[in-house]
Amino acid sequence: MKITKLVLLFNYKKILLGFLVAVISFIVSNQFAADFNILLKVFSILIILNIIASIVASYVLYDKSDLYNVKKLNKIIDFRKIENAILIHASFDPLSQKIEEKFPNIKLTTCDIYGNRHEHESGIKISKKVFPPNPKEIKINPSQLPFEDKSQDIVIAITAIHEILDHQQRVLFFKEAKRILKAEGKIILSEQFRDTINFIFFNIGAFHFLSEKQWRRAISEAGLRIQENSKITSFSNMLTIVAE
Repeated sequence: MKITKLVLLFNYKKILLGFLVAVISFIVSNQFAADFNILLKVFSILIILNIIASIVASYVLYDKSDLYNVKKLNKIIDFRKIENAILIHASFDPLSQKIEEKFPNIKLTTCDIYGNRHEHESGIKISKKVFPPNPKEIKINPSQLPFEDKSQDIVIAITAIHEILDHQQRVLFFKEAKRILKAEGKIILSEQFRDTINFIFFNIGAFHFLSEKQWRRAISEAGLRIQENSKITSFSNMLTIVAE
């Protein structure tokens, strides 16, 4: 429940507002004629159900799945053959130290996207107490990766690259990732999509993410292709990306 609690912390104002609107709608519904009375009560119930559904979905995605777990990555990557790897996050890193502990042979560089939307949120201080930043972490501009050409075996980005808001900047990131990867290198990208299932469970929160079409366009324009697109849960995908 650790990560779900953090999600609640980050979104508690929205949750409280939703409950408040639902309660007020339910109370004032009694002041109207039967048809509108029922409509307001149904509206109130739907708000409550949506809040509950989003909390359950967050638990399934963040705490019960392999999103922040080495297990899923281990099925895609043979870590025994990896020398140099990069892990990119957006001010939230529950994964890098797990990789270092399980695969001490890897030279892992952990990178935090500088200036991402989460950086100045009040809950970040608490989340960093729950998941302390990697002591060797560096901050990066994702369109100017500070690594030599063809120096990395793998680039892993877990729920981070959607924080690059501009399409051309996303293309630059993928071009930079392509530049620093060895010939057989891969990019592993885990993200929620702006799709039907995420709209149902996260409502307008789905606008925080990108559509699959937007991802494919940015990846293609960078001279890369999606080798594999697999589901982590119903709410998120893991893309394995390689050079054309």
